[in-house]
Amino acid sequence: MDLSYALTPFLAWLVAGISKFIINSIKARQLAFGLVGYGGLPSNHSAIVSSMAALIALKEGVGHPAFGVAITLAFIVTLDANSLRRQVGKHATAINKLTVGCSDHQPLRERMGHTRLEIAAGIGVGIAVAFAANAILT
Repeated sequence: MDLSYALTPFLAWLVAGISKFIINSIKARQLAFGLVGYGGLPSNHSAIVSSMAALIALKEGVGHPAFGVAITLAFIVTLDANSLRRQVGKHATAINKLTVGCSDHQPLRERMGHTRLEIAAGIGVGIAVAFAANAILT
């Protein structure tokens, strides 16, 4: 039974999340528990989907139909992280400005999307985890 297909995305999520926490903590010069969530370097979402696409490419080859599905999903997720979610963050910023002073308004989270660098870092983490998982778990 090959558990690498189940473990690799989880490991990519874990590595990206820990990396993001460490990077944010160094930047903030304190433990950055409040900065855990959407946005930041590296992108967890990009790491997860790219780890699966890379693992399928390594195990089955790029000609396998599963690779086509995985790479399509990876494109959708990374495009969404860069465009749609960044726009949601911009809308949250505008709404927060409009509702300053409203006692019943809880501020919306403004950091939602990722920059291209954050997405690229997530893809790098995902590919690295896939290579490691393929070498260790096979």
